[in-house]
Amino acid sequence: MTDCCSDAACAVEKLRKRQSATLKAVLGVNAGMFVIEITAGLLAASTALLADSLDMLGDALVYGFSLYVVARCDAWKAGSALIKGGIMGAFGLFVLGQALYKLIHPEVPHFETVGLVGILALTANSFCLALLWRHRREDINMRSVWLCSRNDVIGNVAVLFAASGLWLTGAQWPDLVVGLGIAVLFLRSAFHVVQDAIAAYAPHHSLHRRTSRALRAPRR
Repeated sequence: MTDCCSDAACAVEKLRKRQSATLKAVLGVNAGMFVIEITAGLLAASTALLADSLDMLGDALVYGFSLYVVARCDAWKAGSALIKGGIMGAFGLFVLGQALYKLIHPEVPHFETVGLVGILALTANSFCLALLWRHRREDINMRSVWLCSRNDVIGNVAVLFAASGLWLTGAQWPDLVVGLGIAVLFLRSAFHVVQDAIAAYAPHHSLHRRTSRALRAPRR
């Protein structure tokens, strides 16, 4: 009798179970942090925290999509990555709009709130990144998830810089600069995720077209 661990199908199933367990964990963390950050961002009038909270929401949606397609074929995973890239790009544009609004209606955020929530978010996202590290090269689905988590950590560090700048200057510009930086990071990552998704989906689309043509072709 063949041992389960040496069976290719069994190995794939174990991989999918590990991926699902990791995605459920990071989904819970990001959903919880979204609620905390958006509340704090509104109370502190912080563009940087609002940007980071939307990043958390976007990631929660991304992880949800990833969890849905983890047991599906590569074409589904490529389609999911394409949706993720669109979500990331949309949030990047939203944050750009928020920064423009703050330029027209200036308000200095509370640096204490920005700093404390930034530390909490960095701790949560570092935990998620550690969970996702071993999955980062398994497939396009998990790679896009890992990229999202990596961007979160970078964004959290930037939020802490914003808090320090607010404390030192007493002006709103450090918060705006960080918010704009996170928006650019969203847009850059969205471009790369969409690019990878198109590259992965193209061979499957080409094969589907050739198969459809062959089925429609009259038999001689």
